[in-house]
Amino acid sequence: MLCKKLGMIGMADAEGSDLFAVFISNEKKQVPLWHQKASKRADGIILWDYHVICIQIKKEGSSPPQVWDLDSSLPFPSHLDHYMSDSFRPSFQLFSDYQRFFRIVHAPLFLHSFASDRRHMKNSDGNWISPPPAQDPIVADDGSLYNLDEYIRMNAADAVTEVKDDTISAVFTQKYGVLVRESQLEEFFSLLSG
Repeated sequence: MLCKKLGMIGMADAEGSDLFAVFISNEKKQVPLWHQKASKRADGIILWDYHVICIQIKKEGSSPPQVWDLDSSLPFPSHLDHYMSDSFRPSFQLFSDYQRFFRIVHAPLFLHSFASDRRHMKNSDGNWISPPPAQDPIVADDGSLYNLDEYIRMNAADAVTEVKDDTISAVFTQKYGVLVRESQLEEFFSLLSG
């Protein structure tokens, strides 16, 4: 919804061509992020099963990539390098179970392909775990009602080994984008904007 909204209010290209949906998760579905509003701790750390941010590459000027994170207590938007250092704390050594992976999907593809009837927000009895968003469930252009699991499924073996031109191309053509490691995220957006 954020990708659509940024285009509608003129903060991004109307089609979202300067935006990327970025899913953050791992095989265990346990990723720590700091400075999150949902946290009850002073440092804002929380363990998400998955998290989604929007990264914007502005075409005009030499503006650095911007991160839009509705759940963060950091400035909105934040420069990617500041967001990375404050939210991911790269100097903080994580156990392997908590290593973060990033699925980067070009917003125009994402807006046409993503679907969620919010079944992941219900318990085994079919009751809401927490109140659902006020907006209608999201239906993909092909009629799919739910494919969130495909976006948050992240295995180390599926991550690219190196960010190259074909990695960049794949983000613009593959429905589920590309999977990169934390150490490759800034490199990816640096190559994209360079």
